[in-house]
Amino acid sequence: MIAAGKLRHLVSLQSRQTGRDPGSGAVIDLGWVEVTKLWASVEPLSAREFIAAATSQSKVTARIVTRRDARVTAAMRFVHVGRIYNIEGVLPDPVSGLEYQTHPVSEGVNDG
Repeated sequence: MIAAGKLRHLVSLQSRQTGRDPGSGAVIDLGWVEVTKLWASVEPLSAREFIAAATSQSKVTARIVTRRDARVTAAMRFVHVGRIYNIEGVLPDPVSGLEYQTHPVSEGVNDG
């Protein structure tokens, strides 16, 4: 069980959206749109984890832990205090798979 106090950062979950141009009917890019806000734990990788990740050519720089939410996918991103975190995966908790999920994330602007 994850303690509620550990989820002390409010993050914005964003998804890339498209729509239709009313005049031409063409598909247009609407950019990143907020899906919801989630309470989370934003944890930078430790020096040891960062070095290990670098040796495997990983771009993961942090992990974000949230309560389980089926809406979250690797095609989305989190924004926290103006920093953009691209979701590299969605890992269920190892005990039940139902309580929380860990998201390895990379930092930086993602245009899609």
